[in-house]
Amino acid sequence: MGKNLTTRAEDYSKWYNELVVKADLAENSGVRGCMVIKPYGYAIWEKMQAELDRMFKETGHENAYFPLFIPKSYFSKEASHVDGFAKECAVVTHYRLKNDEDGSIIVDPEAKLEEELIVRPTSETIIWDTYRKWIQSYRDLPIKVNQWANVVRWEMRTRLFLRTAEFLWQEGHTAHATQEEAIAEAKQMMRVYADFAEHFMAMPVVRGTKTESERFAGALETYCIEALMQDGKALQAGTSHFLGQNFAKAFDVKFATKEGGQEHVWATSWGVSTRLMGALVMTHSDDHGLVLPPKLAPIQVVIVPIYKGEEQLDSISQVAKELKRELQLLGISVKFDDRDTHKPGWKFNEYEQKGVPLRIAIGPRDLEKRTVELARRDTLTKETVSKDDIVSRVQDLLVEMQRALFDKAKNFRDTHITEVDTYDEFKDILENKTGFVSAFWDGTKETEERIKTETKATIRCIPLNAKEEEGVCVYSGKPAQMRVLFAKAY
Repeated sequence: MGKNLTTRAEDYSKWYNELVVKADLAENSGVRGCMVIKPYGYAIWEKMQAELDRMFKETGHENAYFPLFIPKSYFSKEASHVDGFAKECAVVTHYRLKNDEDGSIIVDPEAKLEEELIVRPTSETIIWDTYRKWIQSYRDLPIKVNQWANVVRWEMRTRLFLRTAEFLWQEGHTAHATQEEAIAEAKQMMRVYADFAEHFMAMPVVRGTKTESERFAGALETYCIEALMQDGKALQAGTSHFLGQNFAKAFDVKFATKEGGQEHVWATSWGVSTRLMGALVMTHSDDHGLVLPPKLAPIQVVIVPIYKGEEQLDSISQVAKELKRELQLLGISVKFDDRDTHKPGWKFNEYEQKGVPLRIAIGPRDLEKRTVELARRDTLTKETVSKDDIVSRVQDLLVEMQRALFDKAKNFRDTHITEVDTYDEFKDILENKTGFVSAFWDGTKETEERIKTETKATIRCIPLNAKEEEGVCVYSGKPAQMRVLFAKAY
């Protein structure tokens, strides 16, 4: 199985596309630009969703659901928002089909909607129209709502998980009485995303803010987490937006203050999507297949029996089922694969390609010696472990693997951040080494756009921990006060 996978060195893009399909994560659908997330891939997404949902609720958020369709007139109320999404919107114009004279199905021309409906690319407009009814007084604030949903953003060039016309995500939308409270909320959610990425995905991220050109449409500030993939390209892994009072003013959402006045509400929105699945694949996986951090693996341990005949299988099954039960009592997800339709070697390849963290093999000799063979997915190493020690060894290894994957990814990221002071150095790194390029920027849109046009690199973020220092912009030679991170990106 894994032997048929294109290597990363041969063609990274092809490797990724093949791996997503071969690892049973997703496949292209009959609808152009849309994907089918297969059960194994969806099981990973469910684990991501569960952890994020828990983190949201721990920070005081509640889940709700809003309509898939948004009246076109809502988009015209916030000018920068409609400018940002206009080219990506799918539009519903009719509400009925009918049979043509020759029996084919056509859109009924008599069933034209009075007002076209937009299939949501994001929900700010429909939610702020709703919040106008919910918010009257300071007593109604804050509102801290999250929605798990699908969205549609029309894409012409698609890749499974990374860029599809329809994708799954969560979008948080909060309303606050003060600017300070809203900014604190936006920063908090960036930290939540960073904690999730690092502690569950084992993916190190850079926390920062976007430039004005890269901000979310309608935001005054966009906070982000940026990750680096193994091919040296950056991937935006999550964003959190301080929206100011833009949407409150557009939809006339005011509240009575404690002092008896009337003020517009302050807003945030924030979201991550199934794009994180692509990030997970590209951060850790190798030429043998998927590598999953234990905390997000649907199957953390697989037990494969090696036997000849029913008698041996029965003896091994007894031991395997007892071990499975012990591990499950500790909260570890275990699969005992006793299928007689595939040989052990085939199963080994299957679980290696699917990234199952630990594999336990039990054969007749193991029963005699009271041992098992334990294989580790991330390092592809094997060890023989006493049956009495296997449970504690599995526990220790799952913790060790989670940490090791993060450390490996962090070391790669850190060794692929290069400081440069000239434009020649800048271009050389992008052409020959890739990764993040730390360089001075003069703060102008013109310079940002010219660098993007000439090198295809964008400013991924202005790091929050960036120190102020005197320098000159690598492109214009104008004075600059801090370095920003450039990279080619997905």
